[in-house]
Amino acid sequence: MPRTAVSYSPLVANGHLTSPAGTTIDATLVTNGVVINGVDPERTLLRVNNTATGAKNVTVKAGAGRQSWLAGSGDYVQAVGANTGSEFLGPFTSARFQQRGSSMFVDFESGFTGTITVLKLPKAGL
Repeated sequence: MPRTAVSYSPLVANGHLTSPAGTTIDATLVTNGVVINGVDPERTLLRVNNTATGAKNVTVKAGAGRQSWLAGSGDYVQAVGANTGSEFLGPFTSARFQQRGSSMFVDFESGFTGTITVLKLPKAGL
């Protein structure tokens, strides 16, 4: 099955962003994972909330292709605390995490429930 595409919620330079609800992490996302298309890893921040009764891992997959020359460093795995655990992950190094076609992959441990929000950091100096 194809990964589920999750779009950016852009942060606003010199402004604000009302906290987005995020995308629900359900059985489909756990099984297939997430893809962020048109990714800019250095400006990407993930907010992952866990509502499962136990701590669960979220994994940002190492990239593939010549642009990901640091992919040998492996995936990035972060535990997210039980019940109302919340973690911010990133920004990321494109040389490690960018997939072919300017995308990034995120996977969830079996039983993970909660939400994921993909935030895009604004360019500095605006």
